[in-house]
Amino acid sequence: MQQNSCLSFPPRSLRLLRVSFFCVLLSFCAGQHDLISSLQPIVARVGDDIMLPCHLEPVMDVAAKTLEWTRPDLNNILVHVWRSGQEFVKAKHPSYTGRTSLFTDELKHGNMSLKLSEVKLSDKGTYKCFIPELRTQSIVEVVVASDAAAPLVISFSGVDESSNGVVLQCESKGWYPEPEVLWLDGEGNVLSAGPTETVRGPDDLYTVSSRVTVDKRHGNRFTCRVQQNIINQTRETHIHVSDNFFKVQSISFGITVGLVVSLAVCIMLILLLVLWKKKNKKKEKEREWEQLMTDKTVQREEFDGRKKPKQVERKETELQQLHEEKQEKEKNLQTLKNKLEDKNKELETAKAQLDQLWFWIDRKQAEVQQLQNVIKKI
Repeated sequence: MQQNSCLSFPPRSLRLLRVSFFCVLLSFCAGQHDLISSLQPIVARVGDDIMLPCHLEPVMDVAAKTLEWTRPDLNNILVHVWRSGQEFVKAKHPSYTGRTSLFTDELKHGNMSLKLSEVKLSDKGTYKCFIPELRTQSIVEVVVASDAAAPLVISFSGVDESSNGVVLQCESKGWYPEPEVLWLDGEGNVLSAGPTETVRGPDDLYTVSSRVTVDKRHGNRFTCRVQQNIINQTRETHIHVSDNFFKVQSISFGITVGLVVSLAVCIMLILLLVLWKKKNKKKEKEREWEQLMTDKTVQREEFDGRKKPKQVERKETELQQLHEEKQEKEKNLQTLKNKLEDKNKELETAKAQLDQLWFWIDRKQAEVQQLQNVIKKI
């Protein structure tokens, strides 16, 4: 019995059919594999050795396949390439030379995790593990933090005259990423501070500083805390402000107010004195004019032979009274001048006391700074 010709295939066609079926099956199988990495960022400090996880599921031996680690955020530069059973060193970017490696014994289990040694700040970013043959990939995010943050330094920055409070300043250098600065009172309550000043240096590290105004109602102990939540890094330092220091600031504020008031009084006295002089000069000129007219009248009467002795006596009496009034005004003017000189002396004395007080404050600040330096060395 002859076979149906519709069911017969030439040998060559059969081979092509088998190859096509095998390719379809391989493509179908390849689509079932996934590369699994970390959903959370990998956090590292400068100088650390870290592992970027990436493995194939279902498990498959990938030792003979081409494996690639790249940086999508840097134009897909090659970080590590595995080809023909060994690392393809010439293909990788020079910045990663000698710092990357795979766990070769784990490749047969589908593990193509990457070890990155001696981490740098420039290593932060996005990494992609990729198997070209299987057309599957996965992304890993790396966050690099600086471990070179300098100790915090608290210093006295001045006095807030509006609230009669003390201004404290806190500064710290060498942070990455950018941290947050908090001020706390003795009971751990967060104080309201001004905006944090942030400066990024040429080494990509941040310097942060913050100021806060405190007074006696906040207590005597204050804390400056710098924290970076991403890397879970926190540093803090404390300062104790004595009651005497608050009193000194209050005295200083009182002296300043007193000086301002005294200065205002002196200015008012000077203005009154100037006005009084002008008015007095005007009156003297009017009296001189009246006296001149009187003398001319007397002379005319004497010339006419009609002068009466009583009128002469009356004029002499009036002249004597004017002379006495002039002496009294001059005496009052001298008294005002003496008072003004006394006020000037008091003002100079107050200024000298204030200069001496600020000198004492500067010396105390220097002692506090020396003590902080000793504490740092300890």
